[in-house]
Amino acid sequence: MRIKDKYINPFTDFGFKKLFGTELNKDILIDFLNELLRKEQGKIVDLTYLSNEHLGRAIEDRKAIFDIYCENEKGEKFIVEMQKAKQNYFKDRSIYYSTFPIQEQAQKGNQWNFKLKAIYTIGILDFIFDDDKKDKEVFHHVVQLFNKQTQKIFYNKLTYIYLEMPKFTKSEAELETHFDKWLFVLKNLSNFNSRPTKLQNKVFKHLFEQAKIANYSDKEYSEYETSLKVYRDLKNSIDTAFSDGKIEGKTEGKVEGIIEGIIEGKVEGKVEGSQNKQIEIAKLMKQASESIEKIIKYTGLTRTEIENL
Repeated sequence: MRIKDKYINPFTDFGFKKLFGTELNKDILIDFLNELLRKEQGKIVDLTYLSNEHLGRAIEDRKAIFDIYCENEKGEKFIVEMQKAKQNYFKDRSIYYSTFPIQEQAQKGNQWNFKLKAIYTIGILDFIFDDDKKDKEVFHHVVQLFNKQTQKIFYNKLTYIYLEMPKFTKSEAELETHFDKWLFVLKNLSNFNSRPTKLQNKVFKHLFEQAKIANYSDKEYSEYETSLKVYRDLKNSIDTAFSDGKIEGKTEGKVEGIIEGIIEGKVEGKVEGSQNKQIEIAKLMKQASESIEKIIKYTGLTRTEIENL
């Protein structure tokens, strides 16, 4: 595959972590989170990146791997996920993920008063929720614990924010706020040939410099090339399966059915090549939070190979 784009696709694993997940580009993440969360928690001054891999309290418990996990100067935690394709129980998964930074705050001994720091789980979605398709206007969802009787927020330290990016359709001429500009660049970055006139801010200048494919080393280019292929293949496969509601001869709406459809070539956008196919299936299953044992069963890869993906 020869990449003709000038800038990387931020919906790829490589692209998202390149732009938002490194110390060099911390200012980019801070600016984005400030635009997204200023009303909820005020201005973020600094961020510290934390380990993105989290184990359950017992060794046999399932682990979670976040795209980006960080905390601000007040100790508040942020999970930032780029979700490139539909997934069964995605909302359940994001709730489950938020339990890890909750448990991590527990203090040993009998003196802890259970006071928690705020936690924000952010999902940048390259799809639309099935139960939200009819509402074409609302794409920015802010969810907190809510008291139905009083119509007031019951607890404001646990916040889930979802951005349904396909619903954002503004052109450059229609951009009004800095937040608009952020959504515009996230959705369209890989389609640009140059930096748009309305994206001349310092933070966007830095972002476009980091996103320019021509600046990458051979190793980085190869990693991005692989990441882009995974994105295209898996998104096409999963979204097609969900759109159709089933996979030929397989279980409706199940991750297993999608995987088997890829294996047997019954899903549009199938992954070519035996070894590559097993690797992509393993990545898909990890994304769906399937167990290591099930991934080994479907792919034949070793535990070490799977854990290193």
